[in-house]
Amino acid sequence: MIRRDELTTLVRAGLRQGRIEIRISFTTLSEVLSYTIPMIGFFVVMLFQKGHHVPGTTFSLGANTLSSMLGATIATSGILTLSLKLAEERTDGTLLRAKAVPHGMSGYLIGKIVTVTSGSMTGFVVSLVGGILLLPGLSVGSAYSWLTMLWVVVLAFLASLPIGAIIGSIFSDPTWTGLSILPSMGLIGISGMFFPITHFPVWLQDIAQVFPLYWAGLGMRSALLPDHMAAVEIGGSWRHLATFGVLAVWAALGLTLAPIVMRRMARKESGSNMEHRKAKAIARAR
Repeated sequence: MIRRDELTTLVRAGLRQGRIEIRISFTTLSEVLSYTIPMIGFFVVMLFQKGHHVPGTTFSLGANTLSSMLGATIATSGILTLSLKLAEERTDGTLLRAKAVPHGMSGYLIGKIVTVTSGSMTGFVVSLVGGILLLPGLSVGSAYSWLTMLWVVVLAFLASLPIGAIIGSIFSDPTWTGLSILPSMGLIGISGMFFPITHFPVWLQDIAQVFPLYWAGLGMRSALLPDHMAAVEIGGSWRHLATFGVLAVWAALGLTLAPIVMRRMARKESGSNMEHRKAKAIARAR
């Protein structure tokens, strides 16, 4: 059982680690490019869609896609970024050093959550501001829109970050962890991000609705699009209660399972295992 003073200490340590990693991230060219290049490509797609309409409406397809992808960005970055960082730092020894410190794994995880959340929110804010300036039709003039956006973002992070922690704990090889982007791209394709989900077969709609990605996109569309755009959604409604419920269930399951999986992973970490993974990584690079 962690005492209150120990909890305060590890939270401060995690936040301090997160601040250091954020500073490094935003002063390293490769890291900056990893944020900016996808955003540039994202906006190019949005601008190409600007003159097109959502099928069956006169509403801008670009504005619809922007809203959807803002939700998808939060969900996928929580999964992919955290899982890749965990896998990489199991290989370079960072995680092993954290394990050697009392409650180090908890502080390590707090630091990673701070880093991933900050990076994701930077891209989110830049994309949102750019969309407001370049794409007409977004409904951002009411407190309701901003409050809806807030709870969707929070729940999307809570639902996705534990999944990333679990994947990064299960797969020690960053290559295998990186392959998790493939099912994520597939889910983006069937989750109504580019075209209304009601245009897909019912069985694909059912698959999409199992995962948090669809609900994060739906929640963001409900925050940023005018009310009449709910007509192209399943049931002709934004389904706020279902969005809250599904994201909350994923968050509860993830926050319950992730610490268990991470503790088991940490117990198996050793110097020999780390060296074996490092040797394999060097062999692949040759």
